[in-house]
Parts: sequence; C-alpha cells; structure tokens
Amino acid sequence: MSFLRSDGRACGAIRPVSFQRQFTKFAAGSVLVKFGDTHILCTASVEEGVPPFLQDTGKGWLTAEYRLLPSSTQGRKKRELYKLSGRTAEIQRTIGRSLRAAIDFDRLGPRTIAIDADVLQADGGTRTAAITGGYVALVDACQSLLRQGVLETSPLMRQVAAVSVGWLDGRAIADLCYVEDAAAAVDLNVIMTQTGEYVEIQGTAESEPFSQAQLDEMLALAKPAIQDLCQLQSTALQAD
Repeated sequence: MSFLRSDGRACGAIRPVSFQRQFTKFAAGSVLVKFGDTHILCTASVEEGVPPFLQDTGKGWLTAEYRLLPSSTQGRKKRELYKLSGRTAEIQRTIGRSLRAAIDFDRLGPRTIAIDADVLQADGGTRTAAITGGYVALVDACQSLLRQGVLETSPLMRQVAAVSVGWLDGRAIADLCYVEDAAAAVDLNVIMTQTGEYVEIQGTAESEPFSQAQLDEMLALAKPAIQDLCQLQSTALQAD
C-alpha cells in the first residue's frame, strides 16, 4: 500500500507557496507569505542606530519579533503582551539568527533592520515560513535603502530559506502541515543558503530517538525543497 499524505503530496513536495510583496504601505519591505494554509505577514523596518553592544563599531544589526495573532489558530490565542512564552522567544531568536546570515553588517552601517513576523493563520511550519518570507521582506528593505541613497552597495551576501522536515509512518516528509507535525515522530527545521550551506538545523525526537540514517533521509529532502523555495523567492523578487 502506497503512503498517502494528508493533502496527497509526494514525500518531498512542498505546499503551494506564494509571496505577495508590498503588502503594507509604510514598511521598507513587506510580504504576505503563504505556505499552504499557513499565512504570515512579514515586514522589515529600518531604524537608525544599533543596540548598545554595537555602539561605535560602525556595524549594523538585524532583530526579529514573532507573534501568533489571536485568531490564527483554532480557539482564540491570547496576545503575549507582557511576557513571551518560551516557544515565541525561541522562534523569534531563530528567525533573527537565520536572517542575520544573509547580511554584511559592515555594509549595512550603524542601523537596525527589524523583521516582524505576524502569523495570520497557522497550519504548521510557521517559523520556516517566517524565515523564508522574512528574507523577501529583507531584500525589499535593502533595495529601498539603495534607492534612497542611504546605502551605496547592498549589504545582502546570500539568500536564505527554511523548511520543516519530519519522520512520519516510517518515512521522511518535507514541509509538514499541522496534522502531520502533530503526529510526526521527529520534527526537524532546516535553514540553508541558496548554495546548499547550512545556517541552522533544529531537530527533536517526539518519542523514540532517531538514527543517523533517518537524519540523512530528512536532510536529503530538505535540500531540494529549499532550492525550490529559493527559486520561488527569486521569481517573486524579480516581479515588479
């Protein structure tokens, strides 16, 4: 009997992905990214100045914030106003680390780019969609700085995208939706560059430990999935 995913995709296939750029008026870069039924508004804002630990270095910085909006999941999720949950703090740190890998902070100069990822609708893979969409918003923000004459050369060094992979019913699968993620024995988030270099790998066994062979199978699915995502990012960024 052949393996059938909840939405009929092949094991290595990603969900339908789209990027709607310039989704908001005031952000330097903004995109509504959709990974299937996961929809996230990613914005990139630019502020002059840097955190205290970078004062007088001439270097810039990138930071990120992530939130699930109240109606993004089944049952209203309360806003995290005064204290972040451990999950939220961990995800926004991941987004920030991942997108900092794309930037040359010497070329950015003493200014900060803030990436905000607001989940409008969650169906699995929100952190990977936020990173992938956040990169598109970041590119548009850097292009805005170039058009304004604030920067002479682009600070972008490399392209970054992310995908979730997992182990379900004895198989590796890519880009898990919620029902797959909830049932998976292993949950892995992979962030890579367009040339196949790893930025970060996050992996957790939900029950039994997993083997090197299983890890190899999951990583083997992640690489072509991220190449597909990078191509979709590039296509979206070429459209004016």
